[in-house]
Amino acid sequence: MRVRVITGPSIEEPVTLAEAKLHLRVDTTDEDSLITGLIVAARMAAEHETGRALINQTLRLTLDAFPADGAIELLRPPVASITQVQYVDTAGATQTLSSTLYSLDSASAFATHYLLPSYGSTWPATRDQANSVWVDYVAGYGAAATAVPQPIKQWILLAIGDLYANRERSAEKPAVPHGFVAGLLDPYRVWGV
Repeated sequence: MRVRVITGPSIEEPVTLAEAKLHLRVDTTDEDSLITGLIVAARMAAEHETGRALINQTLRLTLDAFPADGAIELLRPPVASITQVQYVDTAGATQTLSSTLYSLDSASAFATHYLLPSYGSTWPATRDQANSVWVDYVAGYGAAATAVPQPIKQWILLAIGDLYANRERSAEKPAVPHGFVAGLLDPYRVWGV
């Protein structure tokens, strides 16, 4: 099972340049490009640490076959919608599965989300080859920064501050916050089973 970004987050990040500059106490525009890059890096680190998509983005999950137990775990929740499910049939032709034949189980914003065959249905047979199934879906808290939980935004601001203050890598000074600050992400982490 592999997931990759098809369409990244919109131009909006969970933290704006103005919010980051206020946090950093920067009044000039001289370092706007640097700070903008730090915002992206901190957001990507938060997504990595939590296992979640923060701002809506389209992801593609690929599988070698439909699972025998029926449930397809959709990585990087929360999942907002399924765009399409495609597969390579036993004859080698690419097919698009009708949306009436599957459903999204997204009962909780914090739980893992699953794609399930509709009641009474089973997944179709696929060709015996790598990447014969792919699921495109939209994941994230929303299209706007206001949808991202405040503790995650605060972690991003603290990470930006640490990266800004410690521009050179050092074993004595970590590049991202830890301890209490890392705990801000704990309620949002997708934990392995």
